[in-house]
Amino acid sequence: MIEYRIRPLRPEAHLFEVSLTVANPTPEGQAFFMPAWIPGSYMIRDFARHLVHIEADSHGNTLPVAKIDKQTWQLPPCDGPVHIQYQVYAWDLSVRGAHLDTTHGYFNGTCVFLAPMGHEDQPCEVHIEAPEGKRYEDWRVATGLQRLTGSDLAFGRFRADNYDALIDHPVEMGPFDYAQFEACGVPHWVVLSGRHHADMARLCRDLKPICEHHIRMFGEPAPMDRYVFMTLVTGNGYGGLEHRNSTSLMCARDDLPKRTDDPVKMRDGYRTYLGLCSHEYFHTWNVKRIKPAAFTPFDLSREVHTELLWAFEGITSYYDDLSLTRTGLIPAQSYLELLGQTMTRVYRGQGRHKQTVTESSFDAWTRFYQQDENAPNAIVSYYTKGALVALALDLTLRNATNEKKSLDDLMRLLWSRYGQSGEGVPEQGIQPLAEEVAGCDLSDFFAQALYSTEDLPLAELLAERGVELNWRSAAGHGENGGKPGKEGLPNLGIRPAPDVMGVKVAFAFEQGAAMAAGLSAGDVIIAIDGLQATMSNLDSLLANFLSGETVEVHAFRRDELKAFKVKITPSEPSTAYLTIAKGGLTEKGKAWLHTKTNE
Repeated sequence: MIEYRIRPLRPEAHLFEVSLTVANPTPEGQAFFMPAWIPGSYMIRDFARHLVHIEADSHGNTLPVAKIDKQTWQLPPCDGPVHIQYQVYAWDLSVRGAHLDTTHGYFNGTCVFLAPMGHEDQPCEVHIEAPEGKRYEDWRVATGLQRLTGSDLAFGRFRADNYDALIDHPVEMGPFDYAQFEACGVPHWVVLSGRHHADMARLCRDLKPICEHHIRMFGEPAPMDRYVFMTLVTGNGYGGLEHRNSTSLMCARDDLPKRTDDPVKMRDGYRTYLGLCSHEYFHTWNVKRIKPAAFTPFDLSREVHTELLWAFEGITSYYDDLSLTRTGLIPAQSYLELLGQTMTRVYRGQGRHKQTVTESSFDAWTRFYQQDENAPNAIVSYYTKGALVALALDLTLRNATNEKKSLDDLMRLLWSRYGQSGEGVPEQGIQPLAEEVAGCDLSDFFAQALYSTEDLPLAELLAERGVELNWRSAAGHGENGGKPGKEGLPNLGIRPAPDVMGVKVAFAFEQGAAMAAGLSAGDVIIAIDGLQATMSNLDSLLANFLSGETVEVHAFRRDELKAFKVKITPSEPSTAYLTIAKGGLTEKGKAWLHTKTNE
């Protein structure tokens, strides 16, 4: 048994104190390492950089600690147990890191727990202690770890089967709010940290059918005996990271359901939050248990490349919003709006013509997770393009089997062949299973969808289900598509961002008027036709000009003021919106969306 202890040493200084004891160190001298990345977020983050002090002893005698590379520490040979103690600086307010202040504490195991090399398969116990002082008397703990001592939400001792399990159970501590519901007999906890006015009863009521949908799709019983939704509520946060029986989420305060909301209607922000919860919950199967062979087991010391992220993130991104309409939480047209927004995000960038979805998956470490100002022109997202591939594959499987089989059946097959066995999915492992479901050859589909930059035949596939795919130009620089809008409005072809001096060019699209005139990412537009430009008036200033007219734009590039002659044009028709045909959804469409009406 590897024994860990962690406590908030000085919340005001954002320091956790961690210790661990190895009873039988390796004879050549025990080594310890800190992971360089966290599963589910494919970027080298070098968590060892936050370790600020380390010391070791054995039988009360101090041991020298040698750092042998950026994330590994070595002790000399010694008999008997070794004890190592260190501090971790925790000021990363994200779902990937560790954060500690006087209001709450949070950590992922990858950020705080050193791994004893050679003992990673041994069971672990961790004692999670409360911070000292009266101001912390109302703090409690939420985690998916197996509890050994104490009552629910109390500090105490916990257990994990091995190091991989230990680091796959994040911990939230503080004076959070808590509620509980059951889905298919499994208790689910809802934990909200931060100031909010959420209607937790409605939140539980709406999460329940989502969880039951996913459990029943893969087949009961669920692969976990309980589940924890942990959400940090902030002013404008968004994000999520999946774990074995829990998820860490961030959301904006206004995205949570309020007690004053209309009980029938759903605000767009709340719909977004439920989609995020659905996404991370689906990962309980697709990523945490069904995973690429390259991740079996994880090598947390370096980048691990796979072409399969389109399936693990893209398919999950397809089901996250689809489940909202399948469970009746949103009407079909609301789901089609979300699908139109996904299409818009893919089609607005030229990157889809330059990078395949498998290349996007493979290069996640160096391109998707390290995007620069040219990203929309050079790369495609394996999340959004992967979701469209999943949509096309679902409808293709339905067509090939006369609606008898679907992507649901492929996911169940992946679960039985790989998820339940623990065997990793081979790099070319999706296609043969899809062909097994379809009962026919799908080589042409996979060649186009995965290994070419051709656009998918979505319009034809959707039309068979009574859904029309429409395209228009953007109705403004800040709109996301998904709905009908005004046509032909002037557009600079940029993604704007607020700046104290005016409007910053975050991205300049290749096909846009701004790039053609010489404007670049990082430029700050301060005036259009001699009038001050701001985020709030950018569209209205451009609306004074007809298509084809030239307008003078002044912008700062670094500290140099420059003038540009911009020819006003509407944006390309790359904004998508979906509508139900006049005749309504076809029977195929109703089967796809699990709806009985044409709503």
